[in-house]
Amino acid sequence: MRHLHTRTTRHRVVGAFAATTLLFTAGFTAPALATPPETAPTLPSPTAGLALTPPMGFNNWNSTHCRAEFNEAMVKGIADIFVAKGLKDAGYEYVNLDDCWALPQRDADGKLVPDPVRFPNGIKAVADYVHTKGLKLGIYTSAGTKTCNSAGFPGALGHEYSDAQQFADWGVDYLKYDNCNNQGVDAKSRYTTMRDALLATGRPIVYSICEWGENNPWEWAADVGQLWRTTGDISDTWGSMLSILKRNLPLDRYAGPGRWNDPDMLEVGNGGMTDTEYRSHFSMWAIMAAPLLIGSDLRSASDETFDILGNHEVVAVDQDPLGRQGTVVSSEGGGWVVAKEMADGSRTVALFNETGSARRIATTATAVGLPAADAYTLRDLWQHRTYNTAGTVSATVPAHGTVLVRVAADRRWSQYPPAVELAVDNALLIEAGTPATLTTTLTDLGRTPATRASVALTAPEGWTVRAKSPTNAPVVRPGESLRTRWTLTPPQGAPPGSYDLALRASYRSPAGARVDSALPLTASVVVTPPAGISSLGDLPWLSATNGYGPAERNTSNGESAAGDGHPITVGGVVYAKGLGVHAASAVEFYTGAACETVGADVGVDDEKGANGTVAFEIWADDTKVASTGVLTNAMPAEHLSADVTGARTVRLVVTDGGDGIDSDHADWADAVVSC
Repeated sequence: MRHLHTRTTRHRVVGAFAATTLLFTAGFTAPALATPPETAPTLPSPTAGLALTPPMGFNNWNSTHCRAEFNEAMVKGIADIFVAKGLKDAGYEYVNLDDCWALPQRDADGKLVPDPVRFPNGIKAVADYVHTKGLKLGIYTSAGTKTCNSAGFPGALGHEYSDAQQFADWGVDYLKYDNCNNQGVDAKSRYTTMRDALLATGRPIVYSICEWGENNPWEWAADVGQLWRTTGDISDTWGSMLSILKRNLPLDRYAGPGRWNDPDMLEVGNGGMTDTEYRSHFSMWAIMAAPLLIGSDLRSASDETFDILGNHEVVAVDQDPLGRQGTVVSSEGGGWVVAKEMADGSRTVALFNETGSARRIATTATAVGLPAADAYTLRDLWQHRTYNTAGTVSATVPAHGTVLVRVAADRRWSQYPPAVELAVDNALLIEAGTPATLTTTLTDLGRTPATRASVALTAPEGWTVRAKSPTNAPVVRPGESLRTRWTLTPPQGAPPGSYDLALRASYRSPAGARVDSALPLTASVVVTPPAGISSLGDLPWLSATNGYGPAERNTSNGESAAGDGHPITVGGVVYAKGLGVHAASAVEFYTGAACETVGADVGVDDEKGANGTVAFEIWADDTKVASTGVLTNAMPAEHLSADVTGARTVRLVVTDGGDGIDSDHADWADAVVSC
């Protein structure tokens, strides 16, 4: 299932399935799968020539849901935007209709009927228009008696051959086949029947299997469809994106031309994440060779959104004809290295930082699979610049950021300036009016020297920045660094929170070409908790990420808007204080090496009934110091506490228990810190 209210609807379907199971025992018969026509043709390979690279396009659901604005004019307008904004030239091809395009009832002949208000000229007219733009049209239905929307639009279970032929007659090029109201019929049988029905039409239709990864489709769907969802629905939050990313990454061996792991559509531009997070989202989907289906409202998208979606160099990673999904090289401490083999022998490397603070992430050319060489070219796919490197691939990556580079054993490496790495030696956690000392480095990673190198640290107005050692050097040789010590002082009275800084550098290549670079930084003005025992629900946090909706203070997580939670309740016990979150979640507090213990009663909130499976972790700086096993709604609260003596920060983490983030409402009840 997809959609904004995914979990609510899916829970209703599960409940309906429980009811239909009882009906089956009383003599009720599940809808039969459609049988093929007696004159069914000999069918070609289901994957022949289709989706040899991951499909790219647009799906309307996140931008319109089932509102009246989802109509013929809107769909045609998206096709126009594809052309006008260069998305077609970038490779985006499919304009896909999601749920709500049909009337709730079939006609007297059992045929699907397009909604005459939304689509007065029918679906074929829309397909014809899209085709005149050199694009293709996709459509949606479900492998059940009804689709996922609560209005109850007709599903295709028992109508596969008739519906597939209608789609083909309309000129449809892509089918998204959902999983709602499936009446307990075996998933492989349902999806295989629609495969055969599509093939029987004789029209090439890309087939997207959307059964949410519940039956491990990567193990059986390569000869059924061209792509399969590996997870539940994505939402426009960092926690949701991260959870889905982690579930999709281990499936790399199943992906290839005509058979793609689908971690769900893109959220880029929908407003729930920062541009840095959206670039990470787009980078990681590309390196995973995921389908790139835009889920934002292109009619009102920002220039930054179009810049991200239209980055040809990142799109080329996704669309590389070799068809490899990136593999995890390392993932220590929330700093990920993911490498993707490319058709020309190069490697695309993502340095991905899942944590809430800047982090150095490093690997080498040989570690990502390249042969030994004197030097390599390194192309930054977001900066659009090429450098040379002696073999190190490293960067200080901003919180929730990704550095995406393409590395090759290229004999022309000496034509390019050396790569340099900018770094800061510690997290910028500073008390107002108190000077903090830090050291920055500019390190030459190349085979050639960086000459006339200089650095500058910029801070918000009112802050004091002083260099305590040289900020320039006539030459920085390969492997050497320019180190500069600084004092940084926020003004007295600066309110707690995050502030943007930047470390800027300039140097010249041996040929004299000037290179400018910058490392964005975030400094946090912090306040040490008061002496004694404090409720974490009442203290400011450094950062908070959440699977659905914001983390809540002293209420449960209501899943949508801030303040929509309820009294924290676990196992029938109501708590007045604490934190309400939704997996995957991380809430970080500043403790300033002044606190000793953190504790809470933890569990799944009662507001989701029998649903939800989570696990809790307490981290002191970068060390996990306490954790639970998997907890379910059927369990009472479990007390979790940890010694955090000497830690500058404490992070409260909730994971999804290994089964996705459906209904994972988690409570840190009576969460306290003792200082």
